[in-house]
Amino acid sequence: MESFDTYYSTIYQERWEGLKEALLQPTNQIAHTEGLLKSYFLDEGSLIVASLLPVKPGETVLDMCAAPGGKSLILAKGLAGEGQLVLNDRSSERRARLRNVVETHLPPPLVAPIKITSHDGRKWGLYEQEVYDAILIDAPCSSERHLLQNGNLLKKWSPSRGKRLATEQFAFLAAALEAVKVGGYLLYSTCSINPLENEEVVAKLFKRRPGRCREVLSAPAVAERRKYGYSILPDRANGMGPLYFALLRRDA
Repeated sequence: MESFDTYYSTIYQERWEGLKEALLQPTNQIAHTEGLLKSYFLDEGSLIVASLLPVKPGETVLDMCAAPGGKSLILAKGLAGEGQLVLNDRSSERRARLRNVVETHLPPPLVAPIKITSHDGRKWGLYEQEVYDAILIDAPCSSERHLLQNGNLLKKWSPSRGKRLATEQFAFLAAALEAVKVGGYLLYSTCSINPLENEEVVAKLFKRRPGRCREVLSAPAVAERRKYGYSILPDRANGMGPLYFALLRRDA
């Protein structure tokens, strides 16, 4: 079986050893405090990426894979207590953590528009179409930084992992395209370094849904351009990430 090192060194070539070393370091978290009842600690890259989704007071917004909730706090602040924010996660355990994060970090006026749900995001577009002004799809992914720092999980890795996850990730993104309004925005993100789970998922959407959406070019200085979207990688971003993101706008 192809090893983890062989697989990713083929992708990143001479960069891999330095990137792997950066991934093995503790996550560089910062305190997110502005507008919150107490600090929430998260990767600085996550704060940057979540802030890219255009969210205005009075809009209807969906966080399709919301737990643990760090990015949800940023969306809630964008709504400023007006409109509706749907926070979704299928796992009851993760929803409980999500609810706790929301209730202990957000002032009551910002909690009021929030609804927490337990749907299968991959089927969302079957039930709600053209409902949301903005959708965040922070998709389940390989999370290679976590794998590298957990020997037991790393032993279970195989090249098929990324292929399986990419199929699910496309289902989330395709469902979100149906659920967002024409003219609305989708922010697709992962914490993976695997192109299969990142730019290739977006490329598949453009191929399977031609003319339905387009990429909005909006990148912070720490991000590296990909064919579609951007990556923030810890070896070149002061320990931030890894994070991949692509901001899309629905046109039809």
